[in-house]
Parts: sequence; C-alpha cells; structure tokens
Amino acid sequence: MSLAAAVEPDVLRRYASDQIVTLAKLVIENAFQPIVEAGTGTVFGYESLMRGQERMGFDSAVEILDEAHRAGQLLQLEQMVASRALAKFATLGNCSTSTLFLNLDVRLIPHGDRLVETLLQHLKAANIPPSSVCFEFSERFDNTSVPEFEALVSNLRKTGFKLAIDDFGVGHGEMKLLCDYAVDYLKIDRHFVADIDCKPRKRHLLKNIVNIAHVLGTRVIAEGVETEAEFLACREYGVDLVQGWFIARPTQHTSELVSSFPHLQDLGKSKHNTQSLDEILIRKQIEVLPTVYENDSIDTVFELFRRNPRQAFFPVLNANGEPRGIIHEHHLKEYIYQPFGRDLLKNKIYGRTISHFVEMAPIVGLNSDAERLMTIFANMEGSNCLILTDNMRYAGVVSAASLIKVINEKQLKTAQDQNPLTGLPGNRAIRDFMRQAGRDGDEVRHFCYCDFDNFKPFNDTYGFHLGDHAISLFAALMRRYFFAERHFLGHVGGDDFFIGVIGWTKEELTEILDRLITDFREDVRDLYCDEDRAAGGIAGHDRAGAEARFALMRCSIGVLELSEGLVIEDINRVSAEIAHIKAEAKESADGLIFHPLGEAN
Repeated sequence: MSLAAAVEPDVLRRYASDQIVTLAKLVIENAFQPIVEAGTGTVFGYESLMRGQERMGFDSAVEILDEAHRAGQLLQLEQMVASRALAKFATLGNCSTSTLFLNLDVRLIPHGDRLVETLLQHLKAANIPPSSVCFEFSERFDNTSVPEFEALVSNLRKTGFKLAIDDFGVGHGEMKLLCDYAVDYLKIDRHFVADIDCKPRKRHLLKNIVNIAHVLGTRVIAEGVETEAEFLACREYGVDLVQGWFIARPTQHTSELVSSFPHLQDLGKSKHNTQSLDEILIRKQIEVLPTVYENDSIDTVFELFRRNPRQAFFPVLNANGEPRGIIHEHHLKEYIYQPFGRDLLKNKIYGRTISHFVEMAPIVGLNSDAERLMTIFANMEGSNCLILTDNMRYAGVVSAASLIKVINEKQLKTAQDQNPLTGLPGNRAIRDFMRQAGRDGDEVRHFCYCDFDNFKPFNDTYGFHLGDHAISLFAALMRRYFFAERHFLGHVGGDDFFIGVIGWTKEELTEILDRLITDFREDVRDLYCDEDRAAGGIAGHDRAGAEARFALMRCSIGVLELSEGLVIEDINRVSAEIAHIKAEAKESADGLIFHPLGEAN
C-alpha cells in the first residue's frame, strides 16, 4: 500500500504546503483527452489534464496549483506534471504527428524561460519537435498584464511551440490576446457550446467567432462537446476541432486512446454524399506553392526566392506540416539591401531563422464554400492569399483572382442548370439551397414542393404549347408572391416546382400559398375550352390506358417544415419524405399540406 493510500486526504493536505511536490509525485497522474478533427474524426492531439489531487485533499487541479503557488513550489509542480505528460505522450504511436496541449499558468510567465528550457530537453531526448506541443493560456487571470508575457510569447513561437487561448469567452483579455498576438488555436468555452443546436444566440456568436479567428489565421476548438447535436452544429459552423465527452472522456491509460473516431465523419451525412460544387471548383484553383519550415535556415528561403523570382511569398509550415503563415520577400529586403545584411541574417550568432519573419495569413479548411472564402479574404486587409488545409495540413493557397474565377464558374454552372422555359434554377441549385438551409438552424425553414394535378391529360389534349403556357403561368405567379432575396424559387422539371422560405411562420406562409393555389386554379381555367370548363374537366386516358375523366388542373403543395434549431446534414432525409407529403397534398381538399420534418406519415 502506498503512503498516499494509507494517509487520510485531509491529513495530507494539512502538511502539503511544505512537501507539495514530493507528495504530488506519489499521487498525481496525467490524463489525456482527445482533440479530434471535426470533419474527419481523426485525432489531432490530446489535452493533458491533472488527476489524483483528491488523494491529497484537493477537490480540483486549480486548488492544488493555488496551494503550490502559495508555497512557492508552483514552477516545480508544473515542471513535474509537464515532464510526465511529455513522457507519456512520447509512448504514443502517433506522437510525431499529434499535438500535446499543456496548460500554462499565468503565474509561471516570469519563469517561462526555465519551463520552456526543461521541456525542450525532454522533447530532444524523445525526438519530438516543439511543434507537437501547444501551450494553452489560462484565462483565470489577465495574461497580457504580466510584463514578461510578450517576450515569452515571442520566444515560444520562434522556438516552434504552438499557442492557444483557453476558455475563450469567459475569462480575461481574450480579445486583446487574439488581437495583439499570433495565436494558433482558440478554444471556445463549454458555455457557448452547451445546447448550441437549439439556442440561436449561441449559434450566431459561434459563427462570428469562427469567422474572425479564420481571418486571423487561427483555428477553432470547441470544448465540452457532449451531444451529437452539439457536435453537428459545431462542425456546420466551421469549428476545426472538437473536444468533449461525446467524443471521449479523459483517460490515464494510453491503451484506451485511439487514433481516430471514423464514425464522426459520417454523422448526419448521407453515405452517398459527394464533394460539393464549391469544393470541386476550389480544388481546381489551388496553387500548391513550395513551402519552407519555420526552423529552416535563412539560406533556404533565399534559395527559394532565387529559384522563383516571380513569387513574392511562400507558405511557412511547422514540423507537423501545419501552416504557420507566410514569409514575404519584403521582410528580408531591409537586410538584403543593407551592407552585410545578408551575412548578418545567415550568422548563427545573430540567431535569425524563418520563424522570426512569419506573417499570419487566413487559414481555412478545403470544405468551406466559395462565398465564405471570399468574405474571409475581403476582411483580411493586405493579405496575399488564403492558405487552405486538408485534415489540418497544408493543401495549397488560393488568391483573390482564383476565388473570383471559382465564383464566376459557379454562377455559370448555376445558369446552365436553369430551366430554359421558366429561367428558374434547376435541381443542382435546389439541392444546394436545401443543404445550406438545412445546416443553418437559426430560423424556421419551409421547403414547398409544388406539383400540378391532372397536367398530363391537359397536355395530351391541348398540346405542349398550352402545357408550356401553364408552366410559365405558374412560374410568374411564384415570382409575384415570393420576391424577397431570401426566398428561393426552383424548377425541378416539367410541372414540378420548389419554393424555399426562411423565417416565415406557418400562418404567414399558408396565407400566401393559398393565394398562389387559388390564383393558379382561376388562371388555368381560361386555358380550357368553354365545353370542358363547363363540364369541370376533360375526358382522357389514365396511365393504364383506360378511359377516364379528369378534373380541371390545379396545383398541390406539400410543405416540409424544419423547426428553428434543427440542423440537418443529410438532405436525403428531406427527399425521403417528399413522396408522402406530395401524395397527401394531392388527396387533400385544398391542395395544401404541412408536415414537420420527421413527422410525415
């Protein structure tokens, strides 16, 4: 039995102040919690968490850290915990491609150089690059108020370590940190993630935080993801990485850690989903520029500029293949054009590496849509390019001119998809609208499927010219009643149409659709001859070839309602319910049926 197990926790705590590190060595352990790529389910890294402090009488890691600080032993405790975390991390099979997230207490900032030096020794012994370690700045205190903070941040980045803001949104000075310092990751606090799937204000905040971060070249991690709905919402709004009990709980046993959670990639998605039009077009415009690594010598980048005289910048990667920013030729010109400037840069004593000249650039995943990329580009003044990543690794760059080409080609593809008779967008555009609207649960959405009743007998009897006239007539009525920018009108084909409405109540939409159905019924009556109009229908043949009578044409509309807060990734869920709704609408007296998604019979 160990000493810690034999002594009561309150007794241990009573005497802990003088021997807190000695006792901690007996009971404190490191637990790892996976941090996972939202799009693929691949484990990107692990946050190291302290466990076992309760056996010393402390209820939380914060309490033992505070006690160690009061006893003047905080640095020794943190060095011990960090060195053990690194030793455990080094045993993992994927440590060379993963990232270990370590919390850095603000009270250690004055001693940061000593802590960093110790870690570098451990990393060198384990053959792990500094880019595999990310320091999280705790927001319990205002980090930026510490005089040594700026120098420490500069030293950490130049050494190759990565930096993260922890608990973003609930601490001190996060926006100041994000504004004034080059930060690799921003960890959204659990408060903003909890129930985000059903709280529009939280979704609005998250979307904007993600956009701001990506413009600044910072990746976003959602902490405390505990449900599938929270995970899907975070993924939809552009979060790069997720962490929480829904993925995996912290564990002290490395045998329980896995390298990926492949089921996450398929959650909320159809097995038949293919690349979006945006991603296909963006991949065609990617320019895979040569890259340099942040700790390469200055000679490396001089040689790269010499071999590529027309290129003004190059992406800079860390040892893990993740983009850190760009290096621009103007950063080096002030040295090149000075006497002995180039020799000075190359002098090892002077200590300049590429990392000293890295400029942050917008970094975004390949799965983003073209309009979002253009918005990010436009908001980053003076940016040379957007750096694109695939599974968090460098994939290439796109310029503003390339993005304009993407958007123009997308518009051309959309125009080619338009129905020549009505000029309305076709199936590709309809599906894109449904996919985008399904992912954005800020407001209630209605998908309206319009289908003419008894159109074929009319077309057979009166000819395709009048049939086309009826189709054009309905398209004109749709435009009359649904003209706002947020409304989407589409022509599926033949006598099938689609109307997408966002933000209206069921009552508001019912009123307009009733008028649309009524006006169409009245207008198409004029297309019949007096005899058929008086008889209330025409004679014809059904699909089996048997003689039958058909009522005058009307339009039936089945409406699928997506409630506020509902986020869906699999549009096939919508398609699967269309047939039921359309059949019900045709059988109803007034030709109009509403069904919430998931409740169609």
